[in-house]
Amino acid sequence: MAVFLRATSAFAEPIPVRHIQRPLHRFMVARSEDGKTIASGEFTQVVEGSQVSMRLTYRFVDGSVDDEETTYNQSGTFRLVRNHHIQKGPFFAKPVDFTVEVPTGTVTFRTTDKHGRNHDYTRHMTLPADLADGMVGTLLLNVPRNTAPFRVGMLAPVGGGRLVELEISPQSDQTVQLAGQTFPATVFRVHPVLGSFVSLFARMIGLQPKDVTVWILEGEDPAVAVVVGQLGGYGPVVSSDLVGTDFAR
Repeated sequence: MAVFLRATSAFAEPIPVRHIQRPLHRFMVARSEDGKTIASGEFTQVVEGSQVSMRLTYRFVDGSVDDEETTYNQSGTFRLVRNHHIQKGPFFAKPVDFTVEVPTGTVTFRTTDKHGRNHDYTRHMTLPADLADGMVGTLLLNVPRNTAPFRVGMLAPVGGGRLVELEISPQSDQTVQLAGQTFPATVFRVHPVLGSFVSLFARMIGLQPKDVTVWILEGEDPAVAVVVGQLGGYGPVVSSDLVGTDFAR
């Protein structure tokens, strides 16, 4: 199975910085595919020099938690430093506790045995420069609305960490309402590129990634308005919106 989970082609170059990220504090709401509110989210972003640390936490009505912390550098190009993603609770078919440290190539994943005891496992990998775990939204804030399709790398929490590609392409222009104002938005499609064997194995273990759709508000201070897809690339499909966001009619 390890052979089947190899990356299939070379990854792209890192994305140049066009919009310097600043400290932020925003709130999100997550809804199921039938429109029911299932979680409230809080996003914070702290900037120290060229390094940005951001955290997005969803707390679900059923007690589940999705908590992702990401640190990256924004000096010339965006470079991931660290990503730690936790998913736990009844909303998720399988718990996830997965950490990647890019400078050292260290990948750590935690599992829980039948007695409730935690076990940490560590491996070392050669990671691509365009690794985008936890920061795809940030990258989309920095690509032109008419950009050609491009690819970035992602380390998926499969088998202790497997490199896959995400193909990103602009799809359409739409209008989004936020806080009573109307903004133009570019819609992007994020497509996980999986070989047939990888896709089969992912379905077998319940971690089959699906396409993600992202609405990016345009302007001098672009923002991620809406994300429709799986949280972290696995689990049920949800709609994650900035509080007060709606589509203009």
